[in-house]
Amino acid sequence: MASLDKLSPSDPRVEHHTITIRGNTYHYLLGNPLSTPTGTILLVHGWPDISFGWRYQVPFLLSLNLRVIVPDLLGYGRTDAPEAVAEYSLKNISDDLAALAAHVAGPGEQIILGGHDWGGAVVWRFALWHPELVRAVFSVCTPYSPPRAAYIAPVDLIKILPNFKYQLQLAGPEVEAYVVGKERLRQFLSSLYGGRGSNREVAFTTADGVIFEILDKIGPTPLMSEEEVDFYVSEYERHGMHGPLNWYRTAEFNFSEELPLAEAGDAKTRIKVPSLMVTASRDSALPPSMSANMDKFFDNLEKREVNASHWALVEAPVDVNSHIAEFLTKCDCE
Repeated sequence: MASLDKLSPSDPRVEHHTITIRGNTYHYLLGNPLSTPTGTILLVHGWPDISFGWRYQVPFLLSLNLRVIVPDLLGYGRTDAPEAVAEYSLKNISDDLAALAAHVAGPGEQIILGGHDWGGAVVWRFALWHPELVRAVFSVCTPYSPPRAAYIAPVDLIKILPNFKYQLQLAGPEVEAYVVGKERLRQFLSSLYGGRGSNREVAFTTADGVIFEILDKIGPTPLMSEEEVDFYVSEYERHGMHGPLNWYRTAEFNFSEELPLAEAGDAKTRIKVPSLMVTASRDSALPPSMSANMDKFFDNLEKREVNASHWALVEAPVDVNSHIAEFLTKCDCE
């Protein structure tokens, strides 16, 4: 992992704020550049992550003179974690983030959006639901898939995308029931972030999901310091796994809410603003092949690839940041 400036868990370069939207309290990090910002960028994390997942990008984007907003998504960290699955639909989250952006940047102000993992799915949908608010959008790892006119249940989707098989387990009760308490959270997060056993065992694969009997054999993750792991564990202790795993239970809600977009066709499912897709060459959950046919849904799409696993934000931060900076320069967004 390259040496690069990054946020620490108690970094003074960002402020902690909260806002209540739809009755839920969101926590977000806010970073302001030293001089008047030239724009606002909103960064959206995925699973199992928190706002701190963008720690290598925030200082870099501040250096580009951008105001940076990084929320803990619904269910995560210091943001509320409601029980109801419907709360976590991509439309609800997009609407929430639009309200957050208006609160920070001003009503009607355009923002730059960046997402990773589930955050990538969010920013693509935000660009459909609120196109007038988007100056540019990029996703790391997560390809754009347009709304569908016919429902595909997750159990059928894995016949098309077998790399999503793990999602069936995450949507069920097992992981939520097992990953409880500080020690199991540490084992779980270490395994998801590349930790291995003494014989190179892994406790998570896209085919099997979480392999419970191996979890207690997993050593430290190579992608976080001990301080960072401690911070993640403490943040996940706040709500447990119910909220984060609710994201994997939203398929029917997303379909019904997005059906009007799908039925409207290209007018509502095409992304017209400058867009960037950064794939990770060793991402087994979201392999680069999934983005192969994205271009037809965009007016202006750039594609780049980094040599990294799914955790490209922390594994290849220099390359990721370089691609983001190049993209922002091209679309005159700096």
